[in-house]
Amino acid sequence: MTCPFAMSAAKTNNTRTCVLHDFRLKIESHLGYTPTTMRLQNKIAITAALVISTAISASAQKAVKVELHDGQGNSVGTAELSSTPQGVKINLNLKNLSPGEHAIHVHGVAKCEGPAFTTAGGHLNPDMKHHGLMNPEGPHAGDMPNFTVSADGTAKTTVVAPGVTMGDDPHSVFTGGGTALVIHAMADDMKSDPAGNSGARVACGVISK
Repeated sequence: MTCPFAMSAAKTNNTRTCVLHDFRLKIESHLGYTPTTMRLQNKIAITAALVISTAISASAQKAVKVELHDGQGNSVGTAELSSTPQGVKINLNLKNLSPGEHAIHVHGVAKCEGPAFTTAGGHLNPDMKHHGLMNPEGPHAGDMPNFTVSADGTAKTTVVAPGVTMGDDPHSVFTGGGTALVIHAMADDMKSDPAGNSGARVACGVISK
């Protein structure tokens, strides 16, 4: 039952409330609004606000620059890490590497002591999975696609590490005080433990805030 709409009936507070309620409903109906559409519009507005907030937060995340060196301490260039919805984007600007395809991984320890860089530990792997983006029991959080070095020993390219973040969670490149970005001598086969038959660690850089 709806409230009476006649103004003459507005003799008590309850009746006045009913009059105002019905008057508002009639205006909303005339404008095409219903309780259902208004609830939907509210949900859309809240969702849009959350999306915008997330985007602003991601864009505000400060990029981190990593200096990479070979086993003798010579510079092989830099990597710039930034957060994206797909993971961590890594912009590579490299030099003095052997031509061809190379593996690159995030390792769990923020130490790059040459010549073998074993101090960087294994791949970042908080979920204790097997190695490889193509491994049905993987991948490690630190796994990512290979990249290619040109004939002159340089590489300017971007790779995305889908399993890591730049937040405060166990998958973060900053977890435990930081991690390491390691380049291998050969390509990752994307399925073999522990590192995809990618060969020696030829360059390393500490990732930290």
